Amino acid sequence: MHELHNSEMDFNWFHDLGHLARTGHFSRAAEMSNISQPAFSRRIKALEDWAGVALVDRARHPVSLTSPGTQLLEAGLQALDRLENERREIQDAQAQPENYVVTFGAQHSIGWRFYPAWLQGFEESFGPIMSRLRADDLQNCVTDLMNRQVDFVIGYTSGYSRGIGAYAGTESVQIGEDVLVPVCKCRADGTPIFELSERSVVQAPYLQFGPNAPISEHIGPHLSRHRLQAGLRTVYENSMAGALRIRARDGAGIAWLPRSLVAPDLETGQLAILGEPDWQIGLEIRLYRLRAHTNRLTRAIWGYLQFRQG
Repeated sequence: MHELHNSEMDFNWFHDLGHLARTGHFSRAAEMSNISQPAFSRRIKALEDWAGVALVDRARHPVSLTSPGTQLLEAGLQALDRLENERREIQDAQAQPENYVVTFGAQHSIGWRFYPAWLQGFEESFGPIMSRLRADDLQNCVTDLMNRQVDFVIGYTSGYSRGIGAYAGTESVQIGEDVLVPVCKCRADGTPIFELSERSVVQAPYLQFGPNAPISEHIGPHLSRHRLQAGLRTVYENSMAGALRIRARDGAGIAWLPRSLVAPDLETGQLAILGEPDWQIGLEIRLYRLRAHTNRLTRAIWGYLQFRQG
């Protein structure tokens, strides 16, 4: 066993040890480390002296790491990865200019009315920020988040679907609430032009979100739970809430739409809510981020929203 030395340890030694573990030859590992073999051997010996144990079994050909060598290599590389990530985050944070533009991604039904109102309220309390919204299909927003092309994504969750929360590496904070309400055009007296019940004999025309629209993950199970599907006949399908809203105002059928989106139509009497209160679907609106993608400003925003939520 080598005597324990108090000499300083060079993190590059772990890369050298990794090269040796992969190649099994000092000469090949030295080439990978871009140094001479004698210098490479001295560095491996220095690491062993620092560790106080033999890390390499030199009696074998090709050579291999001892059990302590394997253990120390794994720990060393993990520590290096963490240090590198921290260094990169610190540099990114310090390099952020004061005019950094925070980019939000949101599906169209959120971006249309909820987002502007939320952003205004947020800036009134947090302070002004430069920001940009990418309104798109939710899956495209998630792809942008994973590719680090947006800082945050805003999405729905409900008792029927976790939404973006199903993606690994993300975390969320609640920033609002909404309700999916069944609406249709109304008569002059304010009553809905269509009727719907669990015992409907005549099917009502249904304006449906397409099966690939994430918002349908909240609606489909809800209709099944309340046994409403038999009373509905799909006459139009679209993944855009705005398109369904226009059809509903034209009297083409019934649609479950975010209350925040149709609030002006309810106030002016262009649309009416029909059915029982428990036909409405409560939604949480959550802000998501990728834990591995942050900077000084986005961390400040995140911390503020978590504090306000608490």
